[in-house]
Amino acid sequence: MVERSQTAGWWPHLYEPLRRAGEKVAEWFAPRSEAATSSDSYRIALELPGVESDDIEIAVQDDTVIVSGEKRFERKEEADSYFFSEREYGAFQRTFRLPGDADMSGIDAEFKNGVLMITVPKARAQKDNARRIPIRSA
Repeated sequence: MVERSQTAGWWPHLYEPLRRAGEKVAEWFAPRSEAATSSDSYRIALELPGVESDDIEIAVQDDTVIVSGEKRFERKEEADSYFFSEREYGAFQRTFRLPGDADMSGIDAEFKNGVLMITVPKARAQKDNARRIPIRSA
């Protein structure tokens, strides 16, 4: 009889190739992105080559921007002596949590040359509205 402690070491290794394959597939479908900040906004850029703007959805939930969509690509080549067809399909989703000073109501998005640029303005700092509060005597 094999004790549990003897099998504990090799059991996770059986699934390691499958886990790695799943990570590679997720990386392939997850678009590359970069985030930056300036004094007045946050910017998120996603590389989405081959994706149409109609296949992209941007949603806002609390302090999170969710970008999802579907990549559809087909290519066919025909000649006298050969026929070649290639297809790529897959859904993707990226989620970006923004800091508390992001003005989620002012989000803007532009899609150009396969790059989606999302701009989220920072909430304007409240002017110093300090005022003196009088104290009433009872």
